This record gives sequence, C-alpha cells and structure tokens, in this order.
Amino acid sequence: MGRMHSNGKGMSSSVLPYKREAPAWVKTTGPDVEELIIRAAKKGQLPSQIGALLRDGHGIPLSNAVTGAKIVRLLKSRGLAPEMPEDLYFLVKKAVAIRKHLERNRSDVDAKFRLILVESRVHRLSRYYRVNKKIAASWKYDSTTASTLVA
Repeated sequence: MGRMHSNGKGMSSSVLPYKREAPAWVKTTGPDVEELIIRAAKKGQLPSQIGALLRDGHGIPLSNAVTGAKIVRLLKSRGLAPEMPEDLYFLVKKAVAIRKHLERNRSDVDAKFRLILVESRVHRLSRYYRVNKKIAASWKYDSTTASTLVA
C-alpha cells in the first residue's frame, strides 16, 4: 500500500496474532477489562489512549481477544464513544493548526501546500465515513467552522 501524499511504498508494519483468543499469560478477565475501558473513557481518554493504557499499564495485548469486542464498539454500546472518529478528528485538528499558523505567517508557501494535502485527506476520509454511516450524512468539513469541532 503506497502513501497518499508521498513517495513511500513501505509495507512493513506490525501484524496481529493469528490466534484470536487471549494469550495464556493474560490473567485479567473480560468484565475487568471492560471496567478498565469504561473508567478510562469516563476520564476523557480516547480509544487509542485506552488501548495504550491497557497494553502498557495492565499488560493486555488486545482487548478484543479478552472481551470479545473492540474498544470503540464497547464504548458505543455504553454511549461513551466520541461523536467523530478519532482519525478524522486529528486530521481536522491538524488542518486548524496549519490555518492558525498561516494567519501569522502568510508567506509560508510550504504550509499552504501541506494544508491542501491535509484538507484533501479530511474530505476523502469524511466521504468514507458518510458512506459507511459513521458520521451524519449532512456532515461537511468547513474551514471556517472547523475550529469549533476540535475545541
């Protein structure tokens, strides 16, 4: 899989284990892991932060293997999932930061170019999420109101 806005063609990445069960050395039970996930979500942590907390702090490699459900699906069933998918949120946040930078530095041509690339990724990802009904069909990225989305 090539990169969208660069020349890289790297395929190297980490691979999920073939077995779908939790490893034998994981002693934490499913309900305990669910409780940890819910507690972290109520503190305001994002799903990726919750996954890192489980991995680094509690030694749980995959919550899906232990609980039988992915983190976002667990949060969605409890009404704690973020309203905007995490990757889209961070792309919008990056676009807002670049626009703020361009207000102060109007002659930064490279930042203008990068803003175009980031916003094209936002449009592509939002189209994907609208088609798959992860966000509202009427949701549209607008640079003037984007700062309120990430505030």
